[in-house]
Amino acid sequence: MVSEPKQTPADSAATASERLVLLAYATTAIAVFALMMIVGFLMRSAQATWVDLPVDRFYELMTLHGTGMVGTAGLGGAFVMWYFLGRHVRLSSKVMLTTFGLSLAGVVLIIGGILLGHYAGAWTFLYPLPAKSMGVWQPAAAAAFVVGLILIGVGFLLFYADCALALIRRYGSLTASLGVPQLISGRVEEAPPAAVVASTMAIIVNVLGILAGAVVLIMTLVSLYIPGMVFDALLMKNLIFFFGHVFINVALYMGVIAVYEILPRYTNRPWKVNRPFIAAWLAAVFLVLAVYPHHLLMDYAMPKWAATLGQVVSYLSGIPVLIVTAWGTLGNIARSGIRWDLPSRLLVFGVLGWAAGIVPAVVDGTISVNLVMHNTQWVPGHFHTYLLLGLLPMLLGFMAWAVQLRGEDSSFQRAAFWGYAIAGAVFCLSFLYGGANGVPRRFAVHVSEWLPVASVGSIAAAVVVVSVVSLALVIVRRLPQLGKTVG
Repeated sequence: MVSEPKQTPADSAATASERLVLLAYATTAIAVFALMMIVGFLMRSAQATWVDLPVDRFYELMTLHGTGMVGTAGLGGAFVMWYFLGRHVRLSSKVMLTTFGLSLAGVVLIIGGILLGHYAGAWTFLYPLPAKSMGVWQPAAAAAFVVGLILIGVGFLLFYADCALALIRRYGSLTASLGVPQLISGRVEEAPPAAVVASTMAIIVNVLGILAGAVVLIMTLVSLYIPGMVFDALLMKNLIFFFGHVFINVALYMGVIAVYEILPRYTNRPWKVNRPFIAAWLAAVFLVLAVYPHHLLMDYAMPKWAATLGQVVSYLSGIPVLIVTAWGTLGNIARSGIRWDLPSRLLVFGVLGWAAGIVPAVVDGTISVNLVMHNTQWVPGHFHTYLLLGLLPMLLGFMAWAVQLRGEDSSFQRAAFWGYAIAGAVFCLSFLYGGANGVPRRFAVHVSEWLPVASVGSIAAAVVVVSVVSLALVIVRRLPQLGKTVG
């Protein structure tokens, strides 16, 4: 028997303010992801010598691409979390719109700092680079970039504060909404829903990460205008990578809420919240906070215990949540008679892409390997696998489901999906292959020996862009249906 996508009794039409939030975030996410992919294609094409891109412009675009993708991934994940957490607790549409407004203001400043002020210090803004541009950009350009990030961070803190207060009102504490009492007692029938557990983890971890980011961003601003005040470079780098790694990891963890909420509607099976599920998300709170030193394995001044911690936790960090999610996904769809359509394909593919991204991450988190691979294209291969094949399909699957594309399965949709899936995998593999063969990352100009890999990556990138734009058009065409029923 084939099961149809299920509507639950709790499904209801969104209010006018909720629909405004949905439209604002959906249209922005689709537009920015598509534009940033085009920017990425231009950079890869420049490395393949297909287009003539001045070196200074390349690094401006690299900064724009990285910042835009990370920021939009965070906003997309928050969009998913707000949508589904709001089915379990009362959230404020006004706060979410304020978060959107602050993020939009931040984006304007960031784009101005990059395209008008020529800031090209990458989204990681490593100290003291923003203040020491050798005349390539002025302090005002770097300041615009930094203030833009601060505004986005303030918006996220408001969003998380609203979510945390709602959870505390409903469950009494964040410990309770994380399911810790049920983990201890074993009475899992009283446990919070999966979306609530995952959202609680995201709040705890990302608030700490964003606060660390705020500290280092303010210190960076001070260094721009008071050059005599010198900060410890290793401390600054630790704060930057703690903030950055936590932020992008939590974006993925917020995105996976779509799998927990939507897939059971296709299989007519509830997503089971049991003790292993709660334990995995509780472990993720500590592991995600502790794993960032694997970005600093090349920094000889780091304490040995920190490097060792980075390697060990790299092996463990993503595994608990991935295992319960992948196992739960397989268990949910096995013999369910699921009818595959665009949303369900994208969501399940996102889980598979996330699982695939674990492998290059663990490899690069090994100290002996990192010494050789860290400054190669292996690193962008790893995080593009996570984001391009993991998070983005989840976000697209969620939006396709939200605009009522459930049950539709046209040949155009299938072609766009498979073009995206196959070309996306080839694109990521081109980075990983290049890294395994010593091709450096962040080089605007490639020598002749590196051109074949860049060319393959460029062809794959072109197919990815066409496929994602095609999927985006399918979703945009149905935006008037967005929020007519929500679950």
